[in-house]
Amino acid sequence: MVKILFTFRPPTYLREQLLKKFPQCDFSFYKTIGEAEELQKAEILVTYGEDLTSKHIDECSQLKWIMVASAGLEKMPFEAIHKKQIFVTNARGIHKIPMAEFTLGLMLSHVKRFPELAHLEQNATWNKKLPLQELAGKRLLILGTGAIGSEIARLSQAFRMDVMGVNRSGRQVEFFSGIYQLDHMKEPLQTADFIVSVLPSTKETKYVLTEEHFHIMKETAVFINIGRGDLVRERVLHQALKEGQIEHAYIDVFETEPLSKDHPFWKMPNLTVTPHISSITKNYLPRAFDIFLHNLNAYLHKKDDFLNLIDVEKGY
Repeated sequence: MVKILFTFRPPTYLREQLLKKFPQCDFSFYKTIGEAEELQKAEILVTYGEDLTSKHIDECSQLKWIMVASAGLEKMPFEAIHKKQIFVTNARGIHKIPMAEFTLGLMLSHVKRFPELAHLEQNATWNKKLPLQELAGKRLLILGTGAIGSEIARLSQAFRMDVMGVNRSGRQVEFFSGIYQLDHMKEPLQTADFIVSVLPSTKETKYVLTEEHFHIMKETAVFINIGRGDLVRERVLHQALKEGQIEHAYIDVFETEPLSKDHPFWKMPNLTVTPHISSITKNYLPRAFDIFLHNLNAYLHKKDDFLNLIDVEKGY
C-alpha cells in the first residue's frame, strides 16, 4: 500500500474524495510537518513547500515524490532532494485566474480612480471634474509570460491594451504583441504605461530591477508586483517613488513579510500595499487537488504524463 503523507489538513470533502478514489493508498493528514510521525514511511509527500528542510528529506527513507500544493519553490531543499533522486511536481497554473483578475482590478481602479471616488462619497463631495482615463490604448509590459502572465495578457487584450512581455528566452507567446528577453527589457520599459511583474524568485530574477530601470520608466508609469518581493530592493523602489520617477506602485509581495507596522511603504501616497493576497481564492485547493489527482493516477498506473514536473537541478 502506497503511503501518502500530507503536512497540512485539507478540508474534509477533499480528504474524503482522496480516500474514495484511491483505496489502495494509505493517507495521513497532519497540521504541520512537525506533527508528522511517519515521515520515514512516506512514499509520497504533499506539502505547501515552505516547511521542508534537508533534515526532513534525510528522514524520508522511502520518499519518491513530493507534490507541492503551491507554485512557489524557492524554499525547497533541492540539493537534498536531487541527491536522493526524488521527483517534484507543483501546482503551477492554479493562480492564473485570481491573480489576473486582481491585476485587472488594480489597473481599472487606477484609471477610474475608484479609491478617490470612495473618499469623495465618504465626505459627501460631488466632484464631476475628477480626470478619469481608459485602459484602451495603454501599453502594458508583463514581466513573466507563463500561465499567470498569459492570462493577464489575454484579459488585457479584451480592454484593447497593447501587451508586451518579458521572459528568459524571448520566445513568442500567445496574447502578446511582442516579447523581449529578460536582459533586453530596458527598451519596452521606456514606453510602458503599466509594468506588471509575475516573475518567480530565481538566480536570474533576484533584484533584477535596479535604479536604472526606474529612471528610464515614464513618470506616468504604474508598477505592479504580484510575483516575488525580491524582484527589486525596497530601498530602490522607495527612492523611485520618493523622487517621482513613476506615478504609482501597487505592491503585493515584499522582501520580508508581513510588512512591519513602521515600514515607510504604509505612508507613501503613491504606493498601495496589499498583504500578499492576489492569489487568494476559495478555489485554490480544489484546483491544486485536480493536479494531484491526475498525477497520483499517473504514478499508481506508471504513466508518464505528470503535470507540472519540476527540473530539480534548476529549481523550477
